[in-house]
Amino acid sequence: MYIHLGGDVLINKNKIVAIIDLETVTEGKINEQFLRKIKNNKNINYISESGKEKTLIITLKEHYLSPISSTTLFKRGDLRDTAELV
Repeated sequence: MYIHLGGDVLINKNKIVAIIDLETVTEGKINEQFLRKIKNNKNINYISESGKEKTLIITLKEHYLSPISSTTLFKRGDLRDTAELV
C-alpha cells in the first residue's frame, strides 16, 4: 500500500522507518540537533513550503518533510498497529 505524503509524493508504507511530528521533536536539545542533521542531509525532500512542515518521514534511503500531520499520515497508511510496537 502507498501513502500520499503531500504534493505529488507517494511512497510504499513498507519503506517507512519513522513518522515524526515536528512540533514534538523540537522540545529537546538532542531532538533539535537530530532534526538539524536531517535537514542538512542531501537525501531530504521538501514537499511543503518552508515553514509549513508538520511531519518528518524517514525511510532507509530518503527523508521527507511533509505539510500533512503525522496523525493523518498514520491514518492514511493504517499504521496505528505498528505505532504501538514502537
